[in-house]
Amino acid sequence: MLKIAYHPIYQHPLPEGHRFPMLKYDLLPKQLLHEGTSEPDNFFEPEIPNDKHIVAVHDPIYFYDLLNIKIPPKEARKIGFPLTEDLVERERIIADGTIKGCEFALENGIAMNIAGGTHHAYTNRGEAFCMLNDQAIGARYLQSKGLAKKILIVDLDVHQGNGTAEIFQNDTSVFTFSIHGAGNYPFKKEQSDLDIPLKKGTGDTEYLTLLKNTLPQLIEQQKPDFIFYLCGVDVIASDKLGTLGMTVAGCKQRDEFVLNTCHALQIPVQCSMGGGYSPDIKTIVEAHANTFRAAQQIYF
Repeated sequence: MLKIAYHPIYQHPLPEGHRFPMLKYDLLPKQLLHEGTSEPDNFFEPEIPNDKHIVAVHDPIYFYDLLNIKIPPKEARKIGFPLTEDLVERERIIADGTIKGCEFALENGIAMNIAGGTHHAYTNRGEAFCMLNDQAIGARYLQSKGLAKKILIVDLDVHQGNGTAEIFQNDTSVFTFSIHGAGNYPFKKEQSDLDIPLKKGTGDTEYLTLLKNTLPQLIEQQKPDFIFYLCGVDVIASDKLGTLGMTVAGCKQRDEFVLNTCHALQIPVQCSMGGGYSPDIKTIVEAHANTFRAAQQIYF
């Protein structure tokens, strides 16, 4: 059974007119249930994880300051959300959704998190709607439990996974791979193990050809025993914070290819949703829902 992390806290209240589409976390599970892609039993509710899993990735002083809302105002502004205890609790619960998702992926081949993909969170700071790096925390959790040795992080959000790249920059046991918009945030990129920056307006054909020519060979070279997939839908042309030119159908083909590859090679995969900022919330929900439809169809 496909297991999906979801908690009502995912939809955090924001000031009127805030550009982050928090509503998608409420609409996406409802859509999956409404259309029959998912049943109530597919969903599990994450909790507050043990702090040791978080400080295995993040600087303990940074984490303490986050918990106590002591982040300096200049640093807090980079996060992009008004900093509150509820927001920090939300971030911790999202991380637990990914941690528990790792366990479910080992059992079932795949697991999903309705939220997550907080790849702009560095070891000692947060930025761009990210405070704790859920997939980095999941990777360290697997390694600490002896459940995985070599890990591949496939980051296909339109923005480079700069925080993830920084966290694992000196660690050969975790390979970071990012395909992203060249001229997009972050404007100062970190160095992933493999970065593929794309020019503005890159469409389905070029993107998918590049992905199909890269991912299987990368897996063959690295031989990971676990994959994290960050499947941001901000690659589509209508996205307000993106620079690429993909269609919703092309984004779906991207997800199908990644998940078919993981399934065929029998490598467990945990998926976090990442970004999606199209003006029409229906476009965002449809693009995200396609990832869950692909997972259900391929694995179950």
